[in-house]
Amino acid sequence: MRCVIARFPFDLTKNGVIESMKGVKPEPIVGESVLIGRRRYPVKQVGSVITRQDRRDFSAQEVVRAMTLLGFTCGTVEEAAPAPALTAVETASALLGAPAVA
Repeated sequence: MRCVIARFPFDLTKNGVIESMKGVKPEPIVGESVLIGRRRYPVKQVGSVITRQDRRDFSAQEVVRAMTLLGFTCGTVEEAAPAPALTAVETASALLGAPAVA
């Protein structure tokens, strides 16, 4: 399938993208992502691997559009809520191995 990314045409196939991403370790995801096989990759990482272009040369939306047309699942990953900070008493109790005082 012909896709235009960063004003350059690419003939991409679903199997070709899967082959290109084999052995590539996913980077931490911030924003848009694409599910390839059982792994979720940042779209900018996928775009740079399949086009061999610098990530600044294309937008995430261009890659999302191309991956969606090829049949991949794209979306955003919900950020996990940070764990609540411990109070000074809880921290001291944890360090000393004593039960926390309520």
